[in-house]
Amino acid sequence: MTVLNDLDKTCGISDDELTYLFKESIRIDNEIRKIKGLPIARYDDESGNAYMEYPDGSREYVDD
Repeated sequence: MTVLNDLDKTCGISDDELTYLFKESIRIDNEIRKIKGLPIARYDDESGNAYMEYPDGSREYVDD
């Protein structure tokens, strides 16, 4: 019988490393989208609304 621990499930990567890699993948994807001229989905904490941010800095809020 093989007993797996949490590190075995993530191929030996700790939670902190996994979180860092996830955040970096999102950052890289956002940079690629800017270069291609595609909008980036974002969330405004103050108003509580989602919006699309375009490479020129303009925002288009998403309707419910």
